[in-house]
Amino acid sequence: MKFLRNDPKLKQRRRELRQNQTEAEKVLWAQLRNKRFYGVKFFRQYSIGPYILDFYSPKLKLAIELDGGQHNHLESKDYDLVRSKYLKAKGIEVLRYWNNEVLLNMEGVLAELAMKVTPLLPSLRD
Repeated sequence: MKFLRNDPKLKQRRRELRQNQTEAEKVLWAQLRNKRFYGVKFFRQYSIGPYILDFYSPKLKLAIELDGGQHNHLESKDYDLVRSKYLKAKGIEVLRYWNNEVLLNMEGVLAELAMKVTPLLPSLRD
């Protein structure tokens, strides 16, 4: 059986990523965990197909990816593009933020995220 969500083959890798979060991931997770952000449930290190997402809300079909400097390299940009196209084909919107953006401008990141999330909130209550 092929798993679209949280493939057991990726379980160990997801666990490793949760245990070795970047500082930016820790800081953002503190804002998202336990439905702290507009009552929306987010998971961290959630896999969709072959990809592991930093943060994901299944109800909103919204992924949040935090990128470090390595994502500036051409190979990484190509990989991220292919990944985003795959997720979009599954109906998932991907928001990307730089690690330093999260660390230096959390208010701005949360404000932008709120603009994406709040229009979708009525559909969560249906």
